[in-house]
Amino acid sequence: MEATILDLRYKMRNVLSALNRREKVRIKYHGKIKGEIVPWHSGEKRKSSQHPLFGMLKHEKEDPAAIVASMRRARYHDL
Repeated sequence: MEATILDLRYKMRNVLSALNRREKVRIKYHGKIKGEIVPWHSGEKRKSSQHPLFGMLKHEKEDPAAIVASMRRARYHDL
């Protein structure tokens, strides 16, 4: 669905209905697409290894779970 700024103001019910139907809503301003509203996916779960962040650096061969574990460890080590 495509909507203008005025549609967002005066016809929000139609926009919300489209989101309930799992449609993306493209926002137009002066005839040009400025953004997109996407429906919320509450039941979708992904593994951390499927996140786009992991694998961005080609030289890193470490397992994503090990990277997360190293980020979660304590900052200061008690001796």
